[in-house]
Amino acid sequence: MSRDLGLRRHRGLRGLHKCVFTAASLTALSLTASGCVVVHGEREVLPATTRAEAAKALEEFTAAYNAADKAYDGSLDADHTTGALADIDAARLKAGRANSPEGNPRHVPLKLTDAKFTIPAKAGWPRWFLADAAGNKGGETRWLLVFTRNGLDEPWEAAYLTLVAPEDIPEFRTDEDGWAEAVPANATDVAVPPGELSKDYASYLKDGGEVFSGGPHTSAWRDARGKKAERPGLARQYIDEPMTNGDYAPLALRTEDGGALVFFTTRHFEKQTAAEGASVPTPNKDVLALTTGEIRQSLTLEFVSNEVALDPADGAVEVLGRIQGLTSAKGE
Repeated sequence: MSRDLGLRRHRGLRGLHKCVFTAASLTALSLTASGCVVVHGEREVLPATTRAEAAKALEEFTAAYNAADKAYDGSLDADHTTGALADIDAARLKAGRANSPEGNPRHVPLKLTDAKFTIPAKAGWPRWFLADAAGNKGGETRWLLVFTRNGLDEPWEAAYLTLVAPEDIPEFRTDEDGWAEAVPANATDVAVPPGELSKDYASYLKDGGEVFSGGPHTSAWRDARGKKAERPGLARQYIDEPMTNGDYAPLALRTEDGGALVFFTTRHFEKQTAAEGASVPTPNKDVLALTTGEIRQSLTLEFVSNEVALDPADGAVEVLGRIQGLTSAKGE
């Protein structure tokens, strides 16, 4: 299928230009039981943060997220999100504000409780950690948020957000002090190196295969696409792309059984083309708020998706959760 969908792609460079790694002379501050110690963060293996600071980052994110959602104002949480979550959240707020300039009439504050923090010890930047909390939205699922930062003078920002059933969250390998282990992007002791999961997932959605186990975010999604691809009067084309650079880079934690829990990002396009004499179904007002051009014969939708998957030491990868959001659309 041609990659030319007639869409001027917005590459989400917001996350990329943030990913400026600190120079070799920069030092990192580690808070230890004995006090504050200054070391070279590029070389020393250090916990990404303290548990108290992680809790504060989650609290600040929640407050900013609620303020932005209530006002439909993306500027209110822009400093607390990055990567895939920033793209999805900014587009949602943009559409909401276009259709409800006075704010969100259905706003219900997000409340996150019973928070647990998994903090890896690692060298170099970015530093990052996982927050796992119960939310008052999303049913019985747990909210998994990955926070990152690229330097001591930068705020913690949420790059990934997925909702996962409690029983699907694995146990993580930790050292005697309770710090977790980050899995490198090029690790070869798991079924798929974390750095290749985004590319393999995009390939799977197009061609299938045995890399991923069946489920709602793999085989069922492919089946649903196939059923919608050719309907009388309307054809749908799909393109899936990996996203692996900057703040879209995959992040992985070692699980107790030797595998990894991996967070990664993908981009998806859906082009709807009406047959001669037919028309593209009119999209809802939120889609229209993000649409450029005039919808005459076709509509191309662009989505960003963030996934979390269990990448075992051996066997098929299981995608546990996925949150996807429309980021732009173009009519032609």
